[in-house]
Amino acid sequence: MVLVYQWRMRTRGLVCGGLALLAVIAPVRAQRPAPIPPARLVRGTLSFDGHSTLGDFVGTTDSVRGEMTGGPELAAVRGWVEGQVATLRTGNGRRDRDLRKSMEVDTFPTMRFDLADVISSTADGDSIAATLHGQLTIHGVTRDVDLPARLWVGTDTIRVRSDFPLNLKDHRIGGLSKMLGVLKMHEHIEVHVDLVFAPADSQ
Repeated sequence: MVLVYQWRMRTRGLVCGGLALLAVIAPVRAQRPAPIPPARLVRGTLSFDGHSTLGDFVGTTDSVRGEMTGGPELAAVRGWVEGQVATLRTGNGRRDRDLRKSMEVDTFPTMRFDLADVISSTADGDSIAATLHGQLTIHGVTRDVDLPARLWVGTDTIRVRSDFPLNLKDHRIGGLSKMLGVLKMHEHIEVHVDLVFAPADSQ
């Protein structure tokens, strides 16, 4: 009887120990990030807030395309996004023509961001705050940038939003003054990007 009791207690201890180990391992597995699949841009908008002597205005386009690679985790993802400059609209035809002239759209038809690295990411509720390091090419001028972003990684889509300031003179964009300086667009603008990617094999 003593041996049976000891065997039962030992078995119970092993079972309890195993359950305790599972209780520790399960949350760790749950926290492990899922792999990111290769994806293509399915919809998105690129816009900017402009400022001039005649008042503020917004330019926007949804003529954007892009792709991202997959990876075992978010930090391994690379990709690119580009938009057609000539499709930017501000709600004023004359201003749109001036914008296309200043941007020299026949020579530099696209603006593009190439993602080189996700250098930081922190979970914040249902989204992830991240910094996207890469190269921004506008008006034929390429500059290294670190863009603040917020990401939503779902089962079917990956949404990326970024808002950042931009100095047009950093990209050698001129022609901002008209009528001897009476009409002038300020070189400082705020850019807004809102993109939705979907896995390539789901399209």
